[in-house]
Amino acid sequence: MFTLSNFIDNDDIRTLAQLGPFRVIEYQRDLSVTPGNAQTAYFSSAMHVRRRQVICDLSKANITLQAGAMQWMVGNVNATTGIKGVGDLLGKALRGSVTKESAIKPEYTGDGLLVLEPTYKHILLLDLLEWNGSIVLDDGLFLACDANLKHKAVMRSNLSSAVAGNEGLFNLGLVGQGVVCLESECPREELIEVTLQNDVLKIDGNLAVAWSGSLDFTVERSGKTLVGSAASGEGLVNVYRGTGKVLMAPVAGNT
Repeated sequence: MFTLSNFIDNDDIRTLAQLGPFRVIEYQRDLSVTPGNAQTAYFSSAMHVRRRQVICDLSKANITLQAGAMQWMVGNVNATTGIKGVGDLLGKALRGSVTKESAIKPEYTGDGLLVLEPTYKHILLLDLLEWNGSIVLDDGLFLACDANLKHKAVMRSNLSSAVAGNEGLFNLGLVGQGVVCLESECPREELIEVTLQNDVLKIDGNLAVAWSGSLDFTVERSGKTLVGSAASGEGLVNVYRGTGKVLMAPVAGNT
C-alpha cells in the first residue's frame, strides 16, 4: 500500500482531463527557476506554455507506452515487452520500421500508478468508441494506450502519389475498445473535428492529427489535371474520403 502527498493535491497542479486509466495534469507555474530563467518562466506561464504529465491507473487497464515515456511508478507495477512470440516480434519490428514508431512498446501491468515524463506538448485523450473502434494517427503522436488495443500499419491507398507528395507510405492504426493518449502541438480546444458522411475532405498540408480507420487516405493533385493544379497555385493535397471523422489542426505545428 502506498500514499502520495504533494502531488495531485498540490495547489500548483490542475487536472485537465481524465478518461479511462489516464489523468492529464498541468503545472500552473514553474517554481524551479533561477534569476537567469525567471523571465522566460513567467511569460511561458502567461502564454499557457506549461508542463503537463500523464498519470496512468493500472487498476483500470494495462497500459502500452511509447518507448522511453515512463518517468516513475509506484505500487504493484510490472513492465514487460508485450511480445507474445517470435511472429509477434517480427510483426512489430516491421510495423515500427514503416510507421516511424518504436518497434517495441513496453506494456505495464498491475494495480499501481505509472507517471509519464513531463512535456510541454498538449495531451489528447481519445476514446475509440467515439471512432467506431478504429483510428489512424499522424506520425509521432502516439504516447500511450489501453493495452487491449491492437496496433497495425495502415497503408496509403495510392503509393505513387504518397511518394510524389513526400509523405510516408504507412501510418499507425489502433483498433479495439479503449483510450489512446496522444502528444499534440495543438491544444484540443483549437482542433477542428470534421465528420464525413460519404463525402471528401482535402487538406493542403500535414494538418490532420487523427482520422477514422474507415476513411480512405490518399495524396492527390488539387486539380483534375496538372495544368489545373498549377493554375490554382496548389500542388498535391491530402484527401480523406468516405464516412468517418478527421481531427485537424488549424495551423501546422511550430508555425
